[in-house]
Amino acid sequence: MNHKFYMPVQLHFGRGCLDELSETALPGKKALIVITDESWITSQGHLPRIQALLKMAGAESAVFNKVKPNPTKTIVAEGAKFCRKEQCDMVVAFGGGSSIDTAKSIAVLAVNGGDFWDYVDTGSGKGLCISKDPLPIIAIPTSAGTGSEADPWVVVTKEETNEKLGFGSPKMFAYAAFIDAEVMTSVPPKLTAFQGFDALFHAMEGYIADVATPISDIYALKSISLIGKSIIKAVRDGNDIEAREDIALASTCSGVVEAISDCTGNHSISQTMGAYHDIPHGAALLATSIEYFKAFEQIIPKRYAEMASAFSGGRYNQPEDMVRLLIEYEKACGVYGVKLSDYGFTREELPIICDSAFDMQYFMIAHEPKPLTRKEMLEILEKSYR
Repeated sequence: MNHKFYMPVQLHFGRGCLDELSETALPGKKALIVITDESWITSQGHLPRIQALLKMAGAESAVFNKVKPNPTKTIVAEGAKFCRKEQCDMVVAFGGGSSIDTAKSIAVLAVNGGDFWDYVDTGSGKGLCISKDPLPIIAIPTSAGTGSEADPWVVVTKEETNEKLGFGSPKMFAYAAFIDAEVMTSVPPKLTAFQGFDALFHAMEGYIADVATPISDIYALKSISLIGKSIIKAVRDGNDIEAREDIALASTCSGVVEAISDCTGNHSISQTMGAYHDIPHGAALLATSIEYFKAFEQIIPKRYAEMASAFSGGRYNQPEDMVRLLIEYEKACGVYGVKLSDYGFTREELPIICDSAFDMQYFMIAHEPKPLTRKEMLEILEKSYR
């Protein structure tokens, strides 16, 4: 029963809560706003709104709009250089997980200098200590999936070595986060599904991990139940604000799970995939999800029965129900049977992805109820390939 729980983020929830940014005691005087260059950011008035809210709270701002779907260390380095040039003393992330991960990484590098891979502690990273506290981070998620607003992790790609690795530190929690479902209504159906299932898999993996705690279990089951209740509604009607709020809360709960438990092998596989081809993270997870979760059904049947009960609102409570429900819900959301071939993957690459997942990110596989072997991992990939 020995466990720890550290959650220092000031979390703001609810429709319209973004307006509370104007009344927040900010941790700096000039913010680097980290966003994508997509037109909706400005066409829907989001950027000027954030700038105005910061101004009302007493802060100036500069804009870095070069975030890409899979953050790279090159973009992080460029953002950190710009941040120093503009003399920003805090970072505001507006966007999905990529924007928040990029912002967190910039916050580290802008203060500590060097190369981002100096601090990464897996793969070819040097594992150096973050000697100086990162710049304070304010996270404003526009999608519900990664939970990055509530965890201390980032995932960044080193392009030249095909490494897409997770990295984190207790120093990398956000200072504050604003989870406002009103800014999420424009997310299209397929992306809503990709992100919602990402949140679900964070919770499920954190629940089956051997480092799960009584506290992480509470957040995991809550996330699983909210997603079971509302993911289909949110995908079918993006303006269903109650469903959006459920998925947003589920995503943040899953972020807490990531912070105090851990993801397992399905994330090792999906993150590795993202280093080789430009596939949405949620799509990569979905591609292997059914075969992956089948692997532990008979090993920890009680945990699977508990997940099935949470997901179905108590209607089903047998171990085999969870995977069956996954298939049913993925079909209902139009994301069942993701074709890896559609994203450029070939069968010949599967052993490479398997080996890379083991060599670079075994720490997640190691937390499985019974860690998969390379042979078992490759079988999951082969059965999942379409």
